[in-house]
Amino acid sequence: MNVSCVRVAREDGEATRQRLVDAGVLDHSHRITVVEGVLYIPVTEPERVPEEFDVVTHDAPLRETQTTPADVLGYEPSYERLGDIVIIDEDDPETAREIADAIVESDIKADSVVNRASKIKGELRVRDWDVLDGDSTETVHKEYGHEFHLDIATVYFSPRLATERHRITEQISPGERVFDMFAGVGPYSIPAAAAGATVVACDLNEAAIEFLEENAERNDVSDRITAIQGDVREVADDYEGWADRLIMNLPHSANEFIDTAVRLAGDECVIHFYDIQHEDDPFGPGLEGIRAAAEPDYDVEVLTERVVRSYSPKEVNVCADVRLTKRA
Repeated sequence: MNVSCVRVAREDGEATRQRLVDAGVLDHSHRITVVEGVLYIPVTEPERVPEEFDVVTHDAPLRETQTTPADVLGYEPSYERLGDIVIIDEDDPETAREIADAIVESDIKADSVVNRASKIKGELRVRDWDVLDGDSTETVHKEYGHEFHLDIATVYFSPRLATERHRITEQISPGERVFDMFAGVGPYSIPAAAAGATVVACDLNEAAIEFLEENAERNDVSDRITAIQGDVREVADDYEGWADRLIMNLPHSANEFIDTAVRLAGDECVIHFYDIQHEDDPFGPGLEGIRAAAEPDYDVEVLTERVVRSYSPKEVNVCADVRLTKRA
């Protein structure tokens, strides 16, 4: 049956599928098909598909044998996948258990099913989890051709940012010097190194750095990544004026590190500044902070203002791509 589908390379399939789930447009009644390394992912409302995806018409067969959690429950539950872990987010323990049981009963492949048991907390940005099925919070997540081993109990990782991370990676040229100020397990650093950049990756979380070093070897880029465990403000002295590109993905408090970013910036440097602000002025506070720290030593040029996703009813997660150019 010819239906609307997103056409995407096979290696990008899981990240794309999750993005379509987040947008509420994944068609569960038709099967995902693959033709010569290209996936065709059925969608319900093509006009609501995020604009970065290619929507085509394709002959996608109806699902006949696969049982989904919705088939078991009688309604469509909310969940996301991270490697072989299925993550749900339910405040009511009984509802969480009901959904977990339905996932286990369905044909979804999952080594563990977990429920968020706390908000992100502390300077290491981790959270508590209730493991409802299985016995591990470790997994290997695949994203745009790269693999990331991680433990969600000890590090922060969001699969929902896959498209955004890929957007940044596509801007990187071989030979660039990239400083990832809050690197985590390497979802920005490793693709940057794979694109030919020399990368310094810093994180306060010792567990994250250990995973990052392992992931650099796993993805065959360890020769291009220097991983440093510590506060980037204390590391900056060794890399002053070094960076061609800075990644500042710490949206709740990146504004506290703008002075450090300017110290790290070379004569010409692009900063990817992530922030969470009220929807009425999502970019103003961050750009004001960058200008205050960089001028008059640098010219400040705003390249892109992008809303990454909604964060709360009145707040959005945004990214401003800004070029700093040293004045003579």
